Amino acid sequence: MSSPLLEIRGINKRFGGLHALSDVALTIQRGEIYGLIGPNGAGKTTLFNVLTGLYQPDEGIFVFNGRDLFRAKPHVVVSSGIARTFQNIRLFHNMTALENVMVGRHARTHAGVIGAVLRSASTRREEAAIKQRAVELLDYVGIGKRSDDVAKNLSYGDQRRLEIARALATEPILLALDEPAAGMNANETAALKQLLQKIRNDGITILLIEHDVKLMMGLCDRIAVLEYGRKIAEGIPEVVKNDPKVIEAYLGVSAA
Repeated sequence: MSSPLLEIRGINKRFGGLHALSDVALTIQRGEIYGLIGPNGAGKTTLFNVLTGLYQPDEGIFVFNGRDLFRAKPHVVVSSGIARTFQNIRLFHNMTALENVMVGRHARTHAGVIGAVLRSASTRREEAAIKQRAVELLDYVGIGKRSDDVAKNLSYGDQRRLEIARALATEPILLALDEPAAGMNANETAALKQLLQKIRNDGITILLIEHDVKLMMGLCDRIAVLEYGRKIAEGIPEVVKNDPKVIEAYLGVSAA
């Protein structure tokens, strides 16, 4: 078996006296959709913030694609191949959809300050390639016809798709999505599921936080459950949804 794409062990994160994450361990294999669920306040977004460099863990091991990323800065995490979206949409609202994706693409550009100022031939070629790739990604997520629309004028569902396109522009190996279906209706959620399956089929591993448990059970290969910053269950969806600890965490009653 090939080595896992992502492996964390013993991850701890404290905020003063609050233990937000306690001895969390996950192993994500290449090519899978791995889900992360749990009640509000379970530590899911905190873990995402640790994995993407926004928070520095206090202890633990974090290896991604064979590279040690423990306490790595966000730009190092992105360059290593991890991209993310956020629970609350964070677009450049007064820029067009195309411009938003182009911003994400600049994480993989090479032109420096001098090239940008002098507008050398290589810089112009790179800018043209950035724009072309942004157009392709907007088509890929299904909003190509909205490329010239200002982001704030897009529907909520299209803004979510735009965030995914911008994340894909960084050429990730692992795409981490924080509640991408939040606020979507049934049709939008079904379309999102198809998009995520397409992304995985095209070779990108997905780590997914989502409160829509039905979506997660029908989409993920494996799921981990957090409660109060600790992992209480992990496995294939059928096993996880019948785990007594998971039932108790969600319902607040003993499975017995």
